[in-house]
Amino acid sequence: MSNRLDSLYRSQSEIYKYILYLVSIACIVFFFPRGGQFKYEFHKGKPWQYENLYAPFDFSINKTQAEIEAEQNAIQKDQVPYYRFDTSVAERVFNSYDTLFPEVFKEDEFSTRGYNYMLRTGVQILDSIYTTGVAIAEQHPSQGDIYLVRNNEARRLPGARVHYPDSLEALIRIMAGRQGLDRYSEDFVKLLTRVVEPNVISDGELTEKEIQNKLANISTTRGNVDEGKLIIAKGEVVESENLKILDSLKSEYESELWSASNSYFILAGYTILVALVLMMLLLFLKKYRPEVYRNNVNVTFIFFNILVVVFLTTLVVKYDAGLVYVVPLCILPLILKTFFDARLGLFVHVLTVLILGFVVPNSFEYIFLQIVAGIVTILTISELYKRANLFISVGQITLIYIIGYFAFHIIHEGTLENVVWLNFGFFLLNGMITLFAQPLIYIYEKMFGMVSDVSLLELSDTNSKLLKELSNKAAGTFNHSLQVANLAEAAANEIGANAMLVRVGALYHDIGKMKDPTYFTENQTTNSNPHDDLDPEKSADIIIRHVIEGIEMARKNKLPDRVIDFIRTHHGTTLVYYFYKKSMEEHPEDTKEENFRYPGPTPFSRETAILMMSDAVEAASKSLVNPTYPMIDAFVDKIIDGQMQAGQFLNADITFKDIETVKKVLKKRLTNIYHLRVEYPE
Repeated sequence: MSNRLDSLYRSQSEIYKYILYLVSIACIVFFFPRGGQFKYEFHKGKPWQYENLYAPFDFSINKTQAEIEAEQNAIQKDQVPYYRFDTSVAERVFNSYDTLFPEVFKEDEFSTRGYNYMLRTGVQILDSIYTTGVAIAEQHPSQGDIYLVRNNEARRLPGARVHYPDSLEALIRIMAGRQGLDRYSEDFVKLLTRVVEPNVISDGELTEKEIQNKLANISTTRGNVDEGKLIIAKGEVVESENLKILDSLKSEYESELWSASNSYFILAGYTILVALVLMMLLLFLKKYRPEVYRNNVNVTFIFFNILVVVFLTTLVVKYDAGLVYVVPLCILPLILKTFFDARLGLFVHVLTVLILGFVVPNSFEYIFLQIVAGIVTILTISELYKRANLFISVGQITLIYIIGYFAFHIIHEGTLENVVWLNFGFFLLNGMITLFAQPLIYIYEKMFGMVSDVSLLELSDTNSKLLKELSNKAAGTFNHSLQVANLAEAAANEIGANAMLVRVGALYHDIGKMKDPTYFTENQTTNSNPHDDLDPEKSADIIIRHVIEGIEMARKNKLPDRVIDFIRTHHGTTLVYYFYKKSMEEHPEDTKEENFRYPGPTPFSRETAILMMSDAVEAASKSLVNPTYPMIDAFVDKIIDGQMQAGQFLNADITFKDIETVKKVLKKRLTNIYHLRVEYPE
């Protein structure tokens, strides 16, 4: 039982990866839209490459979105507005007229017959006005017809027949003149404009309800295709009409394919394909990026980014497939290149695009554009800590999208007409969102404890708190670290390693010496050596302890793990040879080699291996007296060959060729440091 538990414990890293793999598959398949895949691929303007296609069943021809939108716009444009006629207002107006009439027309000024004639004339004018009513000036329907709702009955009439306050004066004068009462027209104007109130009110709610009813009744289809009818023949060019029929068949086929009986089979198919893609990713990491594969945080980070991209893309496609190019897919290779390397970033990008090919419309066009844009991202993005580089790269990526869109449009349409200019706005928006990569990198650094070139640039500042403290407490060690940083950076540049990471690792690799600086020769300013009074084993323990203390200081100051790796590995498992030899001379029988050996581990990357070589060479070079070319050449070879024989580079992905290149760089740099000149023959 205990053996099984031990085996399980040792395999926990692999088990975690399997769980992550299965969870990722489940999430991606869950994000996928519910539906099958049409078994034919076709594009407008290209010939039909399959056998003659006959309708497998009866189906309707769907209208295009543009056709439906045109009908919707026509309905909204042609809709006759509704107005409500308020009868209570008319009754109130007539009552007010009867009350105010004697104030304007004095009964004693007219005969009884004349007075009654005047009264009837005013009533007739009001009757004429309120036959169609009076509308508020702002709501007056000056053009077209309207529906006037009166007593719950709608009657269509020209909108111009409805009066409004500003037109009443002229109307009253005309009607008074027709009755032979021109001399009293101003009195009628004065009276009637006082009593008239608007009673025709626009009913926007009823109008909108009528529009919605008509929109709901719009048919999304136009005509049918009977089973067995020839849809398209082999070699026939896919044009506008048969393209609509093929799109309709595809839509009907995919909707009918997804049913309770076969949905599980479709899900199984999606699951197998996604599993294959993600398996390729794990195999690539295991074979070509073993240091990434061994680190579960790195693997989780890669899978997390894939899931986020797939989720965002499927979300946008479900909302509006036309916005699919707004999703900044190139952020994925950009971020992965920042934290890992270009090849891994491109490989993950291509696999993610293949997965998204199941989700997006026009999958070939989408996959082509995104892969090309990803390659451009990998080729152009470098040194993100320089702000201009990101803007330049994003501009190039956006240009690739635009050029690619133009090319596909020409292929499909055969002309530059009907270009959807809105898509260029989507590409520009994509580029603007891609600029969010900088703050996103910072967020990822905090979430996953990773480090980017931007952070490395900040850490390389010698005025930072920790390096300032090192300079004050151990000036010799600080100067040694600067020299090692220069040597290691030059070597890293020569073999294509991460020079910025190596430089930062070199600056911090000896911070543990701040604890007891005088026990290290570079910090001793007098002839007094504190090791003279110590046992060799105790002295070795102090020397070895600077690695552990450096790791503790780095963690306390929240240095990234990738920088701490340099502190941990810069001596590997080598011997503190001076004190080991001294102990062997004084009491060989009590000397144990493990007490004089650094705990390790040995370097496990090119960068940490470069630092070990540079550190050993720089430290030992202080012992050179009157060096010459042959002396430096033999000196560097001896130190690095000794490290190789001790097996210090077995776990580092560095080749013999790289090591020889590093040697050449170190020899050249030491030659420059000691200002050696060419020795001319006598």
